[in-house]
Amino acid sequence: MDILSGTIAALRVGSPDAGRFVRHAPWGREYERIDGAAFHVVLEGSCWLIPREGEPVRLNVGDIALLYLDRGHGIADNPTTPLTEIAGPADKPVIDGPGARATVLCGIYKFTPGWSHPMFDELPEVVHVPARLGRHPQLRAAIDLLSAEVESEEQGREAMLPALLDALFVYTMRAWYSEAGEDPDADGWAALLHDEAMLNALRAIQTDPGRKWTVEDLGRIAGLSRAHFARRFTALVGEAPLAYLTRWRMIAAAKLLREGDGTLASVAREVGYGSEFAFAKAFKRAHGTAPGQYRREFAAATTTSAERALAGASAV
Repeated sequence: MDILSGTIAALRVGSPDAGRFVRHAPWGREYERIDGAAFHVVLEGSCWLIPREGEPVRLNVGDIALLYLDRGHGIADNPTTPLTEIAGPADKPVIDGPGARATVLCGIYKFTPGWSHPMFDELPEVVHVPARLGRHPQLRAAIDLLSAEVESEEQGREAMLPALLDALFVYTMRAWYSEAGEDPDADGWAALLHDEAMLNALRAIQTDPGRKWTVEDLGRIAGLSRAHFARRFTALVGEAPLAYLTRWRMIAAAKLLREGDGTLASVAREVGYGSEFAFAKAFKRAHGTAPGQYRREFAAATTTSAERALAGASAV
C-alpha cells in the first residue's frame, strides 16, 4: 500500500459526512473543534474562511479549504461579519437574505483522537487549493460527483458518500503536495513524496512494522549508507528512522485494538514487541493510556455514538 493510503487507513475512524448550505449575505457560521479534518468547497459565489489563528482566506468558486485537526473556525460572507450561526446537523440548508448568494459544500473526516502523523502535522492550518483551469481534473470531478450525491435521493446514496469523501480527501492532499513539491526549495514531506528512495524505506516500515528493523536495514532498502540515510530521513520525515518506526508501530497497534479482537500479546507481536509488558509500556508512553483501556474506551464511545444515531433515526 502506498504511504498516503496506508496513513489514512491507519488513522481514520467512522465514516466521513458532508452537507451543503445556501446563504445570502450577510451571514457567518462558526464551526467547533473536531478530531479530524473539516473541509469546505465553494460551489457558488464566494466567502471567507476565518481560522482560529492566522489571516482570513478568501474562497472563490471551485476553491477547496481543508483544516486538518481542526481547532475550530468560521466561514462568512465577509471577515467582519459576526458568526451568528453554530454549524450542526440540524442546520437549515437554505436561508434567504438580501445580499449575494453563496453555496458551500462542507464536511468532516474523522481521525483517531490523540494520534497524528508527521505527513499531516506539517500541513498549514488551512490547506487551500484554489481552482485553476486545467489543474487537478480528478479533484474537480470528485467535487462534481460529491456535490450531486449530497443532494441525491437515489438508491445507494449512503454507500456512495463515504467513498466520494475518501476520494475528495485524497485528491486534495495530492493536489496540495503536488503544488508544494513543484517549488525547487521544497523540503519535508512535499519533497519526500517525490523521493523514491525514502518512499521505499517508509513502505517497508508501514508494510511490516513487526520486523526488527535497524537503520542499516532501512538504508540498504533506500540504497544509501547508514549515515546518509539517517540524515536524509530525519530531514524529510521530521524525526529519526527508529523514532518514526516506534510511532508507526503505535499507530498500527491502535488500529488493531480498535478493529480487531486479538489478544494484547498477539497485537504486541504483530507490531514488533516480544512481550506484552514492553508493548503496554510503549503504548502508554505514546498515548497516555494502557492498550486494554484504550480498546475498552473506544468500544464504549462507538457504542454510545451508534445508540445516539439510532435514537435520532427513531425520532424522525
